[in-house]
Amino acid sequence: MSEPARAASTKPDSSAAFRSPIARPPTSFQTSSDRAFRVIAKGFGVAIVALLAGIVVQVMRHAAPAMSAHGLGFLARSRWDTNSDSYGVLPQILGTLYTSVLALILGGVLGVTVALVTSQGFIGKRWELAMKNIIELLAAIPSVVYGLWGIFVLIPVVRGPSAWLHEHLGSVPFFSTELSGPGILPAALVLAIMILPTITAVSREALAAVPKRLPAAAYGLGATQWEVIFRVVLPTASGGIFGALVLGFGRALGETMALAMLVGNANSFGWSLFSPGSTLAALLANHFPEADNVEVGALMYAAVVLLLITLAVNALGSLIMLRTTRELKGLH
Repeated sequence: MSEPARAASTKPDSSAAFRSPIARPPTSFQTSSDRAFRVIAKGFGVAIVALLAGIVVQVMRHAAPAMSAHGLGFLARSRWDTNSDSYGVLPQILGTLYTSVLALILGGVLGVTVALVTSQGFIGKRWELAMKNIIELLAAIPSVVYGLWGIFVLIPVVRGPSAWLHEHLGSVPFFSTELSGPGILPAALVLAIMILPTITAVSREALAAVPKRLPAAAYGLGATQWEVIFRVVLPTASGGIFGALVLGFGRALGETMALAMLVGNANSFGWSLFSPGSTLAALLANHFPEADNVEVGALMYAAVVLLLITLAVNALGSLIMLRTTRELKGLH
């Protein structure tokens, strides 16, 4: 046999590739299964949107009589009196925002710091994994357990410093009273711990999504580690970190049980960190069990206010995260 013929006989048959199971066109069963999966996935997506819309519609429907009876003045009044059917949620709105902002400041600083420590090589892989798991486990603790821990541990710890601050800095509005029981600061501290897993996890993902070539180029130009972090990594991931803070803020706004146990449930608002207050979620939890039909309508109105605030904050956070993800993908 000649050399060309021998080479032709030993050459692999290119048509064999088209006969392999991988290269074959999909069967009718595979095509129909793929089509069915797409339909089911779209159906679940539509069902989730419909469920959310149904919740909003039902809450609005039950709150409609109170909304027409009290109007927007419901948002500006401070009195909650079932005997005279006079209702207002201004202290609760201010208390909700105040405790959530305090928790966001405390939990945001700690959460972003932990995300930096666990994503920028400050500690070994074992310690990094241990810290990550411990932070994530905080999300698994029930809210009522946080409330009990706050009552029996946190409030006694804070009571001593609050008396000293009130004695020496009582002219400052934030320390104008001393802690005698549940109050704003214990509630904010517990909230900060509760939103810590959300802020840490999302911030860590944003920091990890920064293209490696950006800090590598900065190191190549002679930048130190801190210069790379503050001038390259953090600015690039700032959108994702801001989205994490917004999502943590939305989580704090809707917290119920721990706030109901720790905030004091006073129908008033004060700037002092140690004074009792109230939130919308605590108002709903405390008043619903014994409410009559008229008060239920007012409570549903308060639920509408809380629902709209929470949905707006979480929608803003999701949009920021989506935009940041697209920008970071464009850098790769």
